[in-house]
Amino acid sequence: MGDTLEFSDIYQEFKGSWNDGRLRFGKQTVVYKSSKTGKVDSIPAGELNLAQWRRVCLGHGIKLGTNSGHVYKYDGFRDTDMEKISEFFKANYKVELTEKDMCVKGWNWGTAKFSGPLLSFEVNESTAFEVPLSNVSQCATGKNEVTLEFHQNDDTDVSLMEVRFYVPPAQADERQDPVEAFAENVLSKADVIQATGDAVCIFKELQCLTPRGRYDIRIYPTFLHLHGKTFDYKIPYTTVLRLFLLPHKDQRQMFFVISLDPPIKQGQTRYHFLILLFSKEEELSLTLNMSEEDVERRFEGKLSKNMSGSLYEMVSRVMKSLVNRKITVPGNFQGHSGAQCITCSYKASSGLLYPLERGFIYVHKPPVHLRFEEISSVNFARGTTTTRSFDFEVETKQGNQYTFSSIEREEYGKLFDFVNAKKLNIKNRGFKEGMKGKIDEYSDSDEDQHDAYLERMKAEGKIREEGNDSEESDGESDESFNPGEEDDDIAEEYDSNASASDSSEDGDDSDGENSKKKKAKKAKVVMEKKERKPRKGKKPRDAGAPKRPMSAYMLWLNAGRERIKSENPGISITEISKKAGEMWRQLGKEDKEEWDIKAAEAKKQYDKAKTEYKESGAAAAAASASSSLKKESKKSGGKKEEKKRKSAGGGDKEKERGGGNDSFKSREFIETSEDSSSDTDRKSKSKSKSKTKKKKESDEEEEEAMSTPASSEEESD
Repeated sequence: MGDTLEFSDIYQEFKGSWNDGRLRFGKQTVVYKSSKTGKVDSIPAGELNLAQWRRVCLGHGIKLGTNSGHVYKYDGFRDTDMEKISEFFKANYKVELTEKDMCVKGWNWGTAKFSGPLLSFEVNESTAFEVPLSNVSQCATGKNEVTLEFHQNDDTDVSLMEVRFYVPPAQADERQDPVEAFAENVLSKADVIQATGDAVCIFKELQCLTPRGRYDIRIYPTFLHLHGKTFDYKIPYTTVLRLFLLPHKDQRQMFFVISLDPPIKQGQTRYHFLILLFSKEEELSLTLNMSEEDVERRFEGKLSKNMSGSLYEMVSRVMKSLVNRKITVPGNFQGHSGAQCITCSYKASSGLLYPLERGFIYVHKPPVHLRFEEISSVNFARGTTTTRSFDFEVETKQGNQYTFSSIEREEYGKLFDFVNAKKLNIKNRGFKEGMKGKIDEYSDSDEDQHDAYLERMKAEGKIREEGNDSEESDGESDESFNPGEEDDDIAEEYDSNASASDSSEDGDDSDGENSKKKKAKKAKVVMEKKERKPRKGKKPRDAGAPKRPMSAYMLWLNAGRERIKSENPGISITEISKKAGEMWRQLGKEDKEEWDIKAAEAKKQYDKAKTEYKESGAAAAAASASSSLKKESKKSGGKKEEKKRKSAGGGDKEKERGGGNDSFKSREFIETSEDSSSDTDRKSKSKSKSKTKKKKESDEEEEEAMSTPASSEEESD
């Protein structure tokens, strides 16, 4: 048999609710750790004096008793666990595990026995039920009745409010009333807070953030009393889970945080954390309301009767001694600004996030404490409003998600390194390279882990770059050709043309000048369009070259794609890549080694084929073919430009040929220019060409008609 026995999914009853956790039997101690709160119960093996095996509602359970009177009950064992637990107890604890039967008759008449912190109701010497007296909040007596009221638990759907016991009247020889005796036994162990006696010390007018206000804090031996102007709270030290002392980012203030379970209540509001804010400059001289002998005996040198120092040091020191719990402070984390915290927002409220050695804590509204052991994964997400910040998302194993937003971009590297050092599961490792750019400490991480998120971000970046290039080309064309300027020129020409119809030849000259300006501007437009550099395209792909080899991940994905589809019917293509990325990350080194070997073989084959291809000269032939294609495209482009010049030159010749009728041709030219400068350039140009063509034909006919009679007269002469 080993040195320890461990059991998971073991339940402990707490105020009517079942909290699961892990139970470990060791040679020296019995340790139980709650999965919900992280609270640890440690029982020294030498103090065990009772061990009972019982049949309970959750299978089988163990009841352990100690010499100090404490009782611990754990349920959720199997029937087969009894034998090995019994042998372990005999070998290591020298305690025999006895089997105890419960009474299931359903009788409500029996004997009430007080054994330590339990009230046991027995029928025929068999236990029917047990009431933990620590759950009792109030005890009231009547004529022959005792009423027990219980603390309520917010996590349960149904809660037990009260139980009434009927106590028979006293016999003649009994000196004490049995009702009063019953009530005294209950109150001696019940969790009933009574402010009896003097307080150990009092701190006046302390600033409290949750619950908000200024409170006087009275420190009693067993509980803490918050006295404010409106509300009073009494907090037993047994409900204190943890203590935190956190420096503010401004280095002038300190937070003192008290974690509570169960929380304090005010109406429907629950306060799981008590947060006090102190200034570092506040000093205090404190005198305890106890004798020096009592202070030495009670606190064993942790406190002295007279103390002085900073206010936050005095409060934290007293609380640590009375609660008997360690104070948690920030670890080695240091942010971009040098502080031990990060400014962020949670649920639209700004606060501070403190990375600790074993978790995260956010203060202050609402306070959140997340232990590393309950975190399933973290995620670094892009900021929703601006690219200068990012979001830090934390997902717990229970399925809850906490998003801390508006974190400065400069804090990313420090936070990522901290999370990576704590070995937390990070969903998107590729985001670090995109954020930090120049730093490539983790650049090799993508070689053995496929990141679907990173691939998607790269694809979006390519699309964005192409969009920017198209916008730049549009901007260049707008600069080279401004239709608004040409419209203004056309309007001026139209006005001058209107005046020229009623004026003399001076107006015709002005029309000619305007038409010359128009020609110059058009030529300028063409030149600017020619000068604009075309956008560089991708290099032509060599179709005959060998294909590049696939990576280990791609080989694995191609082999298992159909299996992923069959296991997840109806899954989309993007979801397949996400699922495959997660499965690839979960593969062990041995499983990945097979695909790494295949990828290495494919790489060797590719290198060999590439060298052979280069030596054969096929690559040079492909390059020459691509260059010839480029030359042909340039030649075709040059021929088109020559045609355009010729057509432009032909139009000028026509205008020179029709120089005899200046006024008529200038009007026609203006009309064609108006059409050419309209929004529909192509249609108007075709119309103007057809008009000039018709004009040319009509001129030729007139010339033929004029020349025909002259030749006939010569013949007759």
